[in-house]
Amino acid sequence: HCGTILRELFASSARSPGDLDYVSSPLGRACETMELVRSTLGLSSDGYRLEPRLAEIAFGDWEGFTIAQLHIRDPQRAAAREHDKWRFVPPGGESYETVSGRVSEWYDSLSRDTVAVAHGGTARGLLAHLGIAQPAAAPLVDIAQGVVYVFEGKRMTRLV
Repeated sequence: HCGTILRELFASSARSPGDLDYVSSPLGRACETMELVRSTLGLSSDGYRLEPRLAEIAFGDWEGFTIAQLHIRDPQRAAAREHDKWRFVPPGGESYETVSGRVSEWYDSLSRDTVAVAHGGTARGLLAHLGIAQPAAAPLVDIAQGVVYVFEGKRMTRLV
């Protein structure tokens, strides 16, 4: 679906898909999406780079649990997270603030337009870095799957 959205976007702006850079989070689901996107665009499925700084936010010991389960298992820390999602660090994990730092290093290093496949937490960190959302609000932004987000300056456009 995202490949089709991108194909239409490139056609409407008279851009060739081969003129952009392609990078993916190293996580399997992101790589699979990137390969599907590239195939849909008529590009070789393996012609992209992996970027560790695009990996999803790490929840450490909390990985695999729902928020409801965490409110039962670890109520004090779950409440602390609700109070300040931006700075909260789950045991063995990382905060949105940390994610924003690593994704901002990546973003600031870009030298040309890039198609990136990443994750909701990564996008939220980028929203704060670009000033599109305030840090306290960024963790609350809905980032959907199967949607293309175009970041230009201090603006994000959502294409479905």
